[in-house]
Amino acid sequence: MSENQDQTASEVLKVIIYSSDRLVREQIRLALGRKIAPDLPEVEITEFATGPALIEALDNDSFDVAVFDGEARPGGMGLSHQIKDEIPDAPPVVLLIARAADAWMAAWSRAEGISPYPIDPIRLPDDVAQVVRDTRAGRTNPLSSGVVIPGSGSRHRVG
Repeated sequence: MSENQDQTASEVLKVIIYSSDRLVREQIRLALGRKIAPDLPEVEITEFATGPALIEALDNDSFDVAVFDGEARPGGMGLSHQIKDEIPDAPPVVLLIARAADAWMAAWSRAEGISPYPIDPIRLPDDVAQVVRDTRAGRTNPLSSGVVIPGSGSRHRVG
């Protein structure tokens, strides 16, 4: 095995999960599974139920991506905005949102992606994998007003 293959084989994708609700954290963890995409390494998940614990971990370690519960109390959207202001090299964030109308708030939070509630075990890993791929390719643009909003099909036109 070459040195690059050894490096890839030992690499893990470090994922943060934040929600104040234990059951939501469990649903996210189960949806992500052990591997979110064939082209990405296995995931190593670290869960947080409080903002201060998450901030402390980000001060002491680096992570590849974060999945925040936008419905958490205190909210994942505010926490995303805070880490983008306070943490150098903050990981890209995927926010779980319950309503299409919350997409503007997700854009304010400077998250790199959104995924809809209820948690979809096919959609969530795909959304997280795309954010990871974009980040690795240097395409780390936070959401903008041009974002495709979950649930914005023909019945739910926004704007």
